[in-house]
Amino acid sequence: MSEHVQNNTLVISAKGVNKIFGSGEDNQVVALQNINLDIHNGEFISLIGPSGCGKSTLLRLIADLLKPTTGELKINGKNPQQARLDRDYGMVFQAATLYDWRTVGKNVELPLEIMRYSASERKVRAQKMLEMVELGKFSNHYPWQLSGGMQQRVAIARALAFEPALLLMDEPFGALDEFTRERMNMELLRIWQTTKTTVIFVTHSIPEAIFLSTRVVVMSPRPGRITAVVDTDLPYPRVFETRESPRFFEKVNQVRELLRDAHEE
Repeated sequence: MSEHVQNNTLVISAKGVNKIFGSGEDNQVVALQNINLDIHNGEFISLIGPSGCGKSTLLRLIADLLKPTTGELKINGKNPQQARLDRDYGMVFQAATLYDWRTVGKNVELPLEIMRYSASERKVRAQKMLEMVELGKFSNHYPWQLSGGMQQRVAIARALAFEPALLLMDEPFGALDEFTRERMNMELLRIWQTTKTTVIFVTHSIPEAIFLSTRVVVMSPRPGRITAVVDTDLPYPRVFETRESPRFFEKVNQVRELLRDAHEE
């Protein structure tokens, strides 16, 4: 287990999880098959695999946006529905999904409004989060006045506003240009190390997965199975030069080979 993990507390436990869309019908689709995975407090886990392998489906099962067909899934020892009701996690999607008619600060305050924080608490907390993502001066701007990368930083600030122990991220940087994406990778690592939040991150990029993660979960083509879990064992803090190290390239090639092997099974 990575040295960065804060303790051995189990945050996610999946045992024999299967997801079938249209179960029992002629056109049923087996999306996930026999998923077994434990994720501990403070880990940064990336899910990687070919398109349609069930990465986002697994994330949505954890978020209680979908229900497992069979198997057991626990978040902080609870079923996904209870974890959702207890607001145990924040979620960031590929699109920032901000409300254009609300200022940046009011967008970050939204989950706090739902949770009935006082107006003063909401404002203080939102400002703290915006400063953490280095957007403290943009509280009164509107989303349409920001770049794509800045909008995603607002989405991350919003997801972390109520201090969830778990952050679920579904290809949050997929639509960004390469330079902005690399900067956002650095920003996300800084936030992760500051907040000590457990992160589950879906990506199609092998270098991104290796650079960010403590472990990389490799998935097969549909039906999605976990074929390998790779410990990245790269030292922290990770910097731009990390991407140029021989060990980084070794890990990228290891995951690429595992993905190729899974595709040929």
